[in-house]
Amino acid sequence: MKYDFLDSALLSKLGSLPVESRTPMIGNVAGKHKSPHRGSSVEFAEYRKYVAGDDTRRLDWKAYARSDRYYIKEFEADTNLRAYFVVDTSGSMAFSGKAEPKIQYARRIAASLSYLLVNQGDAAGLSVCTDKLHLEVPPSRRPAHLDRLFTTLGSLDPSGETGLVPALHTIAEKIGQRALIVILSDLFTDPDQLADALQHLRYRKHDVCVFHLLDPQEIGFEFDRPHRFVDLEDGTVLVAEPNLIAEEYHTALREFLTKVRDVCHDANAGYQLVTTDTPMEELLRGFLMGRLSKRKH
Repeated sequence: MKYDFLDSALLSKLGSLPVESRTPMIGNVAGKHKSPHRGSSVEFAEYRKYVAGDDTRRLDWKAYARSDRYYIKEFEADTNLRAYFVVDTSGSMAFSGKAEPKIQYARRIAASLSYLLVNQGDAAGLSVCTDKLHLEVPPSRRPAHLDRLFTTLGSLDPSGETGLVPALHTIAEKIGQRALIVILSDLFTDPDQLADALQHLRYRKHDVCVFHLLDPQEIGFEFDRPHRFVDLEDGTVLVAEPNLIAEEYHTALREFLTKVRDVCHDANAGYQLVTTDTPMEELLRGFLMGRLSKRKH
């Protein structure tokens, strides 16, 4: 493949695993995902009493013979899935310590899952955000659409401060139909503001998944001599002896991770803390299998 963030061998291995939604979806073409609406597809759901105006062809005469009452058979309507990949392109996503840059890892996740979605007949779209930019590639089911999505992913150049929270509010307001929202970010933003944005998405009944991407060095903070630390978003510089601040750093990190995890849980968003040295096959296979086991009907 011409894109360095796509692994054809990996996609072939994962091709048999579907990308599922945990919650019912609404689409405009027949598909494989549950809809919140009743329809007339092949899977029986339940009976309900007949009311004037119902299609008499769906009357269950056997139920009438048993109860002398009219009942309508209802079926689960299947539909297609629309997924939006929200990629944080703030300056901190360019960081690479002991692994590849976080933005490259995010590219690989978004591109791989987009490929699998379109390959199974569903739609994938992209939303890119900084404090000054909110670029969108609308979702599409067409295979040719992937080239535009991949080209956009390949051109991402992290800079500036994060615009993740405003972008999520925009997405919540803009997307009318239920969708799978996949967030790829280091989440260096105010957790309370993030909570508001996630609750907004929950209110709109979207299925939200958060990949919290951190470099192993951001977790371990393993430095053996004084360092000049630079904030990649606002340019702030701090010269420090790591041994003197390591304990305080780890305490602050634990509090931050706990807060973010709780915020996601409260919003019923799937949360996954991922270090960028995690093998991609291990990550994606676990994600896909986990969604199969947690799917809600």
